[in-house]
Amino acid sequence: MTENTQDMTVLVTGATGRTGSRVARAARAAGLTVRAASRGTGFDWEDPSTWAGALRGADAAYLVHPTDVGSPAATKAVGALAREAVELGARRLVLLSSRGEDQAGPTEEALRTSGADWTIVRASWFSQNFSEGPLVEGLCQGELVFPAGEVREPFIDVRDIADVVVAVLTGGGKYTGRELAITGPRLLTFREAVAEISRATGEELVYTPVTARQYGDTLAGFGMPAEEAEFLVDLFESLLDGRNAHLSDGVRNILGRAPRDFTDFARKAAAAGAWKA
Repeated sequence: MTENTQDMTVLVTGATGRTGSRVARAARAAGLTVRAASRGTGFDWEDPSTWAGALRGADAAYLVHPTDVGSPAATKAVGALAREAVELGARRLVLLSSRGEDQAGPTEEALRTSGADWTIVRASWFSQNFSEGPLVEGLCQGELVFPAGEVREPFIDVRDIADVVVAVLTGGGKYTGRELAITGPRLLTFREAVAEISRATGEELVYTPVTARQYGDTLAGFGMPAEEAEFLVDLFESLLDGRNAHLSDGVRNILGRAPRDFTDFARKAAAAGAWKA
């Protein structure tokens, strides 16, 4: 049963980001009071002194860390913020995690042991990573160079992630203490995804697979700190090894409908000018 959300206040971290902005929009549409948290509103994951002001008076929070969920920084911050949230009365916490990512285990465990009424949403690769994330620049120049080989991935639209998060927040205790795996409706290789974007834009786009090590060396050459580049090499070598080449029925089970398809995403993003150079 969906609980009455009239008086529920939810803190949305990353409120200007790919998922947080959609969670905030969907939560408002569902009747929740949204407290948008970002550096622009004075909230900083790296500055614990900013957390209490954001959490105080909230009933729940959506947690998405700006670094990868599997990073040591995410583990430390999520655990500390979750404990503070519980102390301040924001007991219902929803963490965005990554499906199939072994490195995310410590961060997930930090949430589980915080005393919160927790839910972990493990999402597959975002469709919007192609239109709003670090892959955009290459696509705008006509070529995506990425260490995904020909692995198949069930790309998920972040609007579905947002709808799932809101369903969790408004679901009473139905999803408390659960780990939810959510994906898109079909498997695509990165090459096939780029081909769909190419059709949507009418532009010739190329996918060039490289090894994770080659990709990491390129990032380091662009100035990324060596430790961060090495983390991404390890992440891509494991996460893009085919372990996620299967579908989950999480979206349908939670929302009662099919997840949005990649073709729909590509058409709408192209119409919005996502890949205009």
